[in-house]
Amino acid sequence: MDTKKTKEKTLPDIKDITICESTGKMIEKARKDGVELCFDRAATMKACPIGADSACCKHCSMGPCRLNAKDPYAKVGVCGATIDTIQARNFGRMIAAGAAAHTDHGMAMLDLFREVVNGKIKEYTIKDPIKLNEVAASIGIETEEQTTEEVAHALYEQLERTYTQVEGEIPFVKRVPPKTLESWRKLGIVPRGAMREIMEMMHRTHIGVDQHYENIMKQGNRTALSDGWGGSMVATEISDILFGTPVPVAAEVNMGVLKENQVNIIVHGHEPNLFESMMASVNSPALIQAAKDAGAEGLNLVGMCCSGAEMLSRHGIPHAGNFTSTEAIMVTGAVDAMAVDVQCIQQALSKVADCYGTYLFTTNPRCHIEGAEHIEFHEHDPSSCTDEVVIKAISRFKSRKYPVQIPNIRNTGIHGFSYEYINYMLGGTFRGSYTPLNDNIINGRIRGVAGVVGCTNPRVKQDWVHVELVKELIRNDVLVLQTGCSQIALAKEGLCSPEAAYLAGPGLSEVCEAVGMPPVLGMGSCVDNSRILIAASEMVKVGGLGESIAELPVAGAAPEWMSEKAISIGQYFVASGVYTVFGVTFPVTQNTRFHDLLFNGLEKQGLGKWGFTPDPYEMAQKMIAHIDAKRKALGIHKTRERKLVDMAERRELA
Repeated sequence: MDTKKTKEKTLPDIKDITICESTGKMIEKARKDGVELCFDRAATMKACPIGADSACCKHCSMGPCRLNAKDPYAKVGVCGATIDTIQARNFGRMIAAGAAAHTDHGMAMLDLFREVVNGKIKEYTIKDPIKLNEVAASIGIETEEQTTEEVAHALYEQLERTYTQVEGEIPFVKRVPPKTLESWRKLGIVPRGAMREIMEMMHRTHIGVDQHYENIMKQGNRTALSDGWGGSMVATEISDILFGTPVPVAAEVNMGVLKENQVNIIVHGHEPNLFESMMASVNSPALIQAAKDAGAEGLNLVGMCCSGAEMLSRHGIPHAGNFTSTEAIMVTGAVDAMAVDVQCIQQALSKVADCYGTYLFTTNPRCHIEGAEHIEFHEHDPSSCTDEVVIKAISRFKSRKYPVQIPNIRNTGIHGFSYEYINYMLGGTFRGSYTPLNDNIINGRIRGVAGVVGCTNPRVKQDWVHVELVKELIRNDVLVLQTGCSQIALAKEGLCSPEAAYLAGPGLSEVCEAVGMPPVLGMGSCVDNSRILIAASEMVKVGGLGESIAELPVAGAAPEWMSEKAISIGQYFVASGVYTVFGVTFPVTQNTRFHDLLFNGLEKQGLGKWGFTPDPYEMAQKMIAHIDAKRKALGIHKTRERKLVDMAERRELA
């Protein structure tokens, strides 16, 4: 007991861990229950300072070699590798791992699409044939006088090249602004096929292969672009075609979406197939009746993390919390089952689930967890998995052994701002266009656009950096686009509702009130960052804001990043021309040539550049300064007088 009290004294105050009241209550309860969550593990596990600076190499058994980040050029590795080579190899491998995650996700979606198109899977169908035709046309496929099946077959054949092609250019580069694409071709970084780029990245970073940091990062750019304009974009577009393109929908977030008198089932992960089937299972009359027979009032399906964000945006399914709350939600005692698939699944979920008698089910062959029951999900027979999850959740509800404590906190917002809906929202049914967005950037009402995305990280105060950064951005008339766990952080603070326009600057609030939109537009999961790329390309296409993405008054940020996927996302935005700022930490050694390449050199090549600061206010200042510099370069930095044009002036203009 004394040991426990001593340990509790060393743990940080909950108010320093999170601004999420629900999560804070569950951290407090978990500590009383003797259950350790990720926040307390982070507090007691010191991060490796050498690894944090990327000053170590363990790519062969002559090492691991560690260099001194404070004197980076004092020595080299056993093989002679310099600090720049070591950093570039480590960074390149992070890009490759992150790109592989999104690419595998995208390929799984394409596999499903192929089976649906070939009639081998009947449980899923093409829900959005309009989107099918639009995507096909965007890469040069003829759609007029073609049946849906013919277009779908042609689209599959083209998108398969995204992965398997060994030469040429991946299909979606046809969406890239010509000047941006010209820069890529000049630099030799246009992706050929995702499998080839990831394989080559891993090969180049093997001991004794590529040993020049600039050449390693050339392949890093190409690998990252194969993610953003390849694997991720395929995943998003195919998901829309099969399951429906998101349109704005009101939905609730936070732990209060759990219901004590219902069977609570959470789906957590990234691939929407499982979640879509779970929706069908919880709406099955037989399973609803089984829940009522067990004493429940019904079945309550809730999302978490990124698949939850996607279903929040597409269907309005309530969302319980982001990545760092996935353990804490189980502490409520109200979760009867959690089904997970891939990515961002903490191994500790198994232990926490066991502490509260919650069923934890893995469903994907790529992800098994020791201590969790595995129920394999198969797209050819999806209900066999999801029905079983529901049945077991009902059995857990019937025999709940632990007291239920649900924080009564729910926040309602508007989500589902796909690229297509933004186009319609700004221009209407018959004249959908990004022109009003560009016009309002040119006239100064909107200063610029920022993508604020990414994870939550237990090494910083949960949600705080996201929230403070975005408040500062919108206060300065910067329109914010959001995906992933960041979107949920902002939704919990009420910033995803139109009423939040009062927190924006006078210009942005005027636009928000005119359109009826929030100053923060939630676009879905982390793989849906591709929607932001498409939006940026459309801004260039509409005109008035430069000829390449690098000329736009836009910036990006991942304030609490934690995964290799985030590095790949950041690098594909940088390679596309976007200034991108990360928080928490950054895996490089300062005052090295590699650091200068990322933070300055890439921009000199005509691309974007990286930035770093853990402070949200400094992050906002950096992003706003960059946006202002781009406005000045475009000649739209001067404030313009707003006045109505009188009839005499109109006649003169005519």
